[in-house]
Amino acid sequence: MPAITIITELPHFVSKEEHAEITTRTPEDFSDIPPVIRRKDENVRVELDPALPNLAAQDLTGTLYVIESALVFMAPSGKGFQIEYPKITLHAISRSVPGPSIYCQLDEQVEDTGEVADDEDAAMSELNIFPADATAVEGIFDALSSCASLHPDPKTPGDELEEDGGFSVYDENSTTFEVFTGGPDEELSEAGRVRSDFVNDNRFKPY
Repeated sequence: MPAITIITELPHFVSKEEHAEITTRTPEDFSDIPPVIRRKDENVRVELDPALPNLAAQDLTGTLYVIESALVFMAPSGKGFQIEYPKITLHAISRSVPGPSIYCQLDEQVEDTGEVADDEDAAMSELNIFPADATAVEGIFDALSSCASLHPDPKTPGDELEEDGGFSVYDENSTTFEVFTGGPDEELSEAGRVRSDFVNDNRFKPY
């Protein structure tokens, strides 16, 4: 299943206040309760790599909805997309040119095939989210992190390394991620030193 699903209408969601009201009535089936929207930002521009043929240039500016069930974008044209959180393998705040944004790596690998792609990059796509208000990246990141935490991935063998206190550093000049455990024999690269403020400020969260 592709990471990005094209949509022509918004999924159903409720506000926190509506959710609280619904739950006080003790519904017959809690699974029928719509997901909560955590954040909404208008005049957001998105960049996709690779680009989607279904979306024209005018479809790349619109409203971002951070909903507990999915990350959703909708343009005034009525075209948009949604991404389920397990497909977002990494998200971070980027402050490089052309301005502050939310950078996401998306898992495009086909599930349940038992095959390993020859080209790892072919199984990954990228999304950059540029809010009109540059200061909004912090709030978008926090909302995205909160929603992503509701959809944990099954443990993999590599999880033990991160549980031992390791962290990742994003090198904006490549698509590789280096893991450091803070040992005396390890030294951050120049790119890692420049971007280590993200780690220290808890503004970088691979999962």
